[in-house]
Amino acid sequence: MTNKLYALDFDGVLCDSAVETAIAGWKVALQIWSDMPEQIPAEILERFRQVRPVMETGYESILIVRMLFEGLDTESLMSAFHHQIEALMIRDALEVDELKQTFGATRDQWIEDDFDNWIKMNPLFDGVAEKLHQLETEQSVIITTKQERFVDHILSANQIHFPIEQIYGLDRNLSKQQILTDLSAAQPNTDILFVEDRLPTLINVITDDRLDHVQLLLANWGYNTQEDRDSATEIKRIKTINLADLQQL
Repeated sequence: MTNKLYALDFDGVLCDSAVETAIAGWKVALQIWSDMPEQIPAEILERFRQVRPVMETGYESILIVRMLFEGLDTESLMSAFHHQIEALMIRDALEVDELKQTFGATRDQWIEDDFDNWIKMNPLFDGVAEKLHQLETEQSVIITTKQERFVDHILSANQIHFPIEQIYGLDRNLSKQQILTDLSAAQPNTDILFVEDRLPTLINVITDDRLDHVQLLLANWGYNTQEDRDSATEIKRIKTINLADLQQL
């Protein structure tokens, strides 16, 4: 009998972290640019949510909120995201590794200063806690671009005891494809269900013939656009699911 391995993305699948990510990015941006107000404006928070589907890793939120503050419209930012963030980094002589380190350290400080507020900004989607409790005796892993300690903090605060060694995060410096490949090699008789909210990530898996057997599920409640969801219907390998479907997996 084939076993199942649930490979779950975190932000946008298990956790609605958009507001927290924007605020954390703003806190770092304040350290880089002195002309920004102390509190993130509600209008920028709203626009950040619109842009969130194109963001891959948390540190990019620093650059997103800065560009939104400078007046770049969401459509221009989303249509040429990588070009826009690269141009900003070159203009202001910023380094990715330094941004990642500062972003993590700023989150750590926020957690130390006001843990309850930080957790409040990271709610789990409806039904997720129940699903994770259901999977405690099953095989499951989390594959995320978030640093592992932050995932652990959020799950623990929700009374979910998820082994940290089963959280594959930014600290491992591995692509999601490579993590899935390694898991598949370690458990060759296992049926892997990969639940992800970013369509480009699922397409990357499709292009890797080592992962032809992995079931690909697009979370329609996460950080994707209507265009993404429409495109997914044209791709045979990808099945789009909603939160109710997640409970039935």
